[in-house]
Amino acid sequence: MDTEKLSEDYRPLILVAEDDESNFKLIKAIIGKKCDILWAKNGEEMVALFKENRDKAEAMLMDIKMPIMNGLDATVIIRKEDSKMPIIMQTAYAFTTDREKAMECGATEVLVKPITLSALRTCLSKYLPNLKW
Repeated sequence: MDTEKLSEDYRPLILVAEDDESNFKLIKAIIGKKCDILWAKNGEEMVALFKENRDKAEAMLMDIKMPIMNGLDATVIIRKEDSKMPIIMQTAYAFTTDREKAMECGATEVLVKPITLSALRTCLSKYLPNLKW
């Protein structure tokens, strides 16, 4: 009974880097009922959020194309400090080269936009097995 209660109360902190507010709202609608979310609007903000929350955050959703600092550069910086954090990159570009570049920079996984409810939840569940949708 206690284990069941723990999994129901489990709310992992997910850091989300997304410069487009409507895309962020979609992500929040998909995972917000089961996850705590902090929002960065560019890669520079994401690096700062990571540094502030590295001990609490359990995964990151990182848009590739953002102003000020893109998701690739932010991922490289974060990977220097944390090699294990799941970083799920999102891109509107489905080209193989974009996926390869994201993986070279340290992405754990790459999802193509528009992100669907099932794709995002399935991906997060792979890295956060205690998360019950």
